[in-house]
This record gives sequence, structure tokens and C-alpha cells, in this order.
Amino acid sequence: MAWRFPLPSLLRRFRRRRDPSPRCRSGLSQHVSLEGAVAELAVQLGAAAADQPADLALVFCSTAYASDLQRLLPLLRRQIPARHWIGCAGGGVVGTAAAGQPRELEHQPAISVTLLDLPGAELQLFHLEAGHLPDLDGPSQPWLDWVGADPERAASMLLFVDPSCTGINDLISGLDYAFPNIAKLGGIAGQHSASHGSLFLNDQVLDGAVGCLIGGDWRLDPVVAQGCRPIGPVFEVEQAERNVVQRLSSGQRQGTPVACLQTILETLTPEERELVRHSLFLGVAKSNFQLNPAAAGEAEASGDSAFLVRNLIGVDPRTGSVAVGERMRVGQQVQFQLRDAEASRQEQHGLLLRQRRSGGEPLAALLFACLGRGEGLYGSPDGDVKACGELFPDLPIAGAFCNGEIGPIAGATHLHGYTASWGFLVPNPPQAHPDPASEPA
Repeated sequence: MAWRFPLPSLLRRFRRRRDPSPRCRSGLSQHVSLEGAVAELAVQLGAAAADQPADLALVFCSTAYASDLQRLLPLLRRQIPARHWIGCAGGGVVGTAAAGQPRELEHQPAISVTLLDLPGAELQLFHLEAGHLPDLDGPSQPWLDWVGADPERAASMLLFVDPSCTGINDLISGLDYAFPNIAKLGGIAGQHSASHGSLFLNDQVLDGAVGCLIGGDWRLDPVVAQGCRPIGPVFEVEQAERNVVQRLSSGQRQGTPVACLQTILETLTPEERELVRHSLFLGVAKSNFQLNPAAAGEAEASGDSAFLVRNLIGVDPRTGSVAVGERMRVGQQVQFQLRDAEASRQEQHGLLLRQRRSGGEPLAALLFACLGRGEGLYGSPDGDVKACGELFPDLPIAGAFCNGEIGPIAGATHLHGYTASWGFLVPNPPQAHPDPASEPA
């Protein structure tokens, strides 16, 4: 499927009256029937308070309900009052029941609904239909016209993409181009066999992409945990063709990627060598500038990953070359990475701790996690939400297990794998956005 352009986007702009009472209400149901799940959610969320509908409802639904997705939003909207709805289906669901305990529910029926009262918020919802993308080499205005939203009134963007779409990386790059300095978070929705899409917007089930720009008095603070730790030195790519790396160098020494890896293996413990067999990745420098080993160490010490973690998808034993899940170029800096539960815990704890110390007090957190995380990574359920709960007790968490996670690294948005992409909903300082009262009529 391609992207089609131009088409009008579905846009809803809303700025609520000033109200001193932000609020988050959350519900989570595992009822096997759609009607039963909606009824449970309505009770948990106190749907009787219809006199003051929530500003925004986030809904995440397991693909176990795929055949019923088109009935889900009408049922929810009849019983739960909210002005705007957005979300997606996923391979698993993250949610918080009324009792307050966040859960990760993998490969089972589950629906999570989070209602947000956001005084002073500016919300711009949009739908991008499948078709040709605007030109990435042209001006940004066609992108703005396509989305139909004002970047000056936004601090963050929620973005969900249907798995049937092509050109997802170009879509993300184009949105970065048109909406710079706006954190973008979300993921690729879950796959299913039904004839409709996997995305939710108000009362519709859609394909393409849907999003919500959040501005005014609120923003999403991103935290992207890739779950790997580096092994061996930082290398420079000396020879590459498309996504195949043929030669690497470190200082005055050169060799094939396989030869370089064999040298690293000699320095590893038996446990680490075992991990190499099934949990080896390649970190690709996230910036265009050269990254020296000292800079890599400084980034790691500060809590920033120096690399985007990418899959190693093949090895040519004849030439010692490796194929990477990323287009490679000569001069790029790379480093081999190992993924395991302990590395993931340590990295995520450090990143969440920094958010705890530097961010505002969050109203809620959103988690978009890879299907390869969860119990398969940690050996027990709720690994990521428990890590968050240790630093943010009683914080409601919602989200989904995705086929690819969207989040920023070093100011640019990327599509990740095996990653936990977090968004913390926090108050936006008044000086960070224009005061409408000061603007001319």
C-alpha cells in the first residue's frame, strides 16, 4: 500500500476552558466478550459523570477482538463520555485497572481505556490516508497542509500507524520535517486478519495513520529505552553496500565484521558468548558526525544511548560481511550490542530515574513496547511497568505492544525494535507556549 496525497485530514482542534483540576481515570478489562469488556470499563471509569466528559480518551485493544473492532468505539462512546478518542489495536495491551495496578497483558483479550481531563490543553487530532507522501525534498508546507494542524500550538505528537502501510520511515521523517522540535511517540499497530484497519479515531476504525498533537498547558516527555549494552570498541564502516557492511576499522586495524566480532568474543564471559548466539545486534551512530570512543562513553554515562540499535539479519560466512536492518554508509560509527533482561533493566531504570529527577509531576504515562519484550525478555510479566512503578508509584500507565515503536533519539524520531518508548504526560510551563490573550483578534 502506498500513501495518497493530497487528501483532507480529519482535524479536531480543542482548547478547554481553564480548570484547576486535571484528572486521569483508567480502566482495564479482560472480559472475553466485547460487550462484557465495555460494561466493565464503564463501571470502572464512573461513566455516570456524563455532565463533564473527558477531554481525551485513549483506547488500546488486543487484536483478539479483531473481528469486532468496528463495534468497539460506538459501544464505548455510548457508555463513556469523552470529547475525543484515539488509539490502536496491539499484540498486547498495557493498562491500569480502577484499583490502580498497571498491567502488561500479552497475547490475550484485553481493552484499556484512559480518560484525561486536561485543563488548558490544545488537542489537534488527524488522520492520514494511505497514498503518496508529500515530497521530502520539497517545502514543508505540503506536509502541514496534509496533516492540517498548526505546529505552533503543539509540544508533542502521539502517532499510530497501521501495519499495512508502506513508507513508514519516510512518513516519520516527513513529520519530523514539518513538525520540528515536537516529540513524537507511538507505534505500529497490531496485525490481524480482518478486512479493516487497526487504528481508532473517534467512532472510526482506520488504516493509514492517526495522531494527536498535544499543546497548550500539557506535553509528553519522551523516554526511549532500547534494552541493549555495548560490547567491544567503536568501529568505523570502511566498506558497505546498501544494508551490507563489508569492512570495519578500529584505529589502524581493519577487518570484516565477522573477524572483528571474533576478536571481541575472546574478551567475553561464557554467559555473554551464549547471548551472542541469539541476542546480538548492531548499534549504528545516531548522528551524522563522527563519534569517538570518549564521546560514546560520555553519552552512556549521561544516560543517553550513543547508538540506534538495529537487527543483524544475516551473515555471509564466505566474505565475513553482515546484513543490517538499516541502510549503511561508509564512515558511519557502529558498535556491537547485546540484549538481555539485566541490560534492559539497568538502562531503563537510569532513563526513568533521570525523568523522575528532571521532569514535571506526570498525570499519566504511556508505554509502547515491542512484542519481543514483556515476559519473553524478563521471564515474568509486567517487567516494564514494574520498573516505572518503582520510581512513579500509583502512576496510571496505558499503551500497547507494537510491531515497531516510535520515539525520538537525539532530536530525531525513529522506528525502533525491542524498545520501550515511554511518554510522560506532564504540565507544560506557561512560557513554553504562546498566551492566546496576548494575540491580536
